[in-house]
Amino acid sequence: MLKFFVGGNWKMNGDKESLGELIMTLNTASLNDETEVVCGAPSIYLDFVRSKLDQRIGVAAQNCYKVPKGAFTGEISPAMIKDCGIDWVILGHSERRHVFGESDELIGQKVAHCLESDLGVIACIGEKLEEREAGTTEDVVFEQTKVIADNVKDWTRVVLAYEPVWAIGTGKTATPGQAQEVHEKLRGWLRANLSDAVADSVRIIYGGSITGGNCKELAAQPDVDGFLVGGASLKPEFVDIINARGPK
Repeated sequence: MLKFFVGGNWKMNGDKESLGELIMTLNTASLNDETEVVCGAPSIYLDFVRSKLDQRIGVAAQNCYKVPKGAFTGEISPAMIKDCGIDWVILGHSERRHVFGESDELIGQKVAHCLESDLGVIACIGEKLEEREAGTTEDVVFEQTKVIADNVKDWTRVVLAYEPVWAIGTGKTATPGQAQEVHEKLRGWLRANLSDAVADSVRIIYGGSITGGNCKELAAQPDVDGFLVGGASLKPEFVDIINARGPK
């Protein structure tokens, strides 16, 4: 069984006061030692969060650009993220794809540069509602995964996050069966197109309206290796989600 991975994506939420309270909750909580936890903070608070959050919990940037430095107003680079003591970055989130128009190609370039810069990557993929209803879920997620895979030389620092777009922030969650089906097919794609070693070692995590109420059933699925949590990661129930699999 792969080490369970729970990421919290705080998105564009919080201030020093509210995030400080959340950090205090996490620092004093009893967390499963067998679960790797990483919190994705707004870039302006990365330094603040890393200085306050217990070292047993990782911190991620929510995005970055594809080059080390330059005339790219408003962007941050992997080098800057590393300079703040941060070890992870979230790339390809559906909001980056569909709100800000990032292409598969750009996301792939970011993945390559981040890995070359020794940042761990939480790489997001997922289909929209109309794509699921049209029966093209596999086509969409396989194509997104292929572009990511084409830019990965070392899979040890990559976590693949399957997030059906129709389940993000909507209150709708893929059923445990739906999540397991896509995760199993993704692992099969890795096995067929890369290697058994990659398929057996890469953690495939689920994201999409995860709560303290539905996390245990999702965590019990054989190919669900963790979660990427949105809204609930800003609430005390995030502790329950972290502890969704197995005894502390």
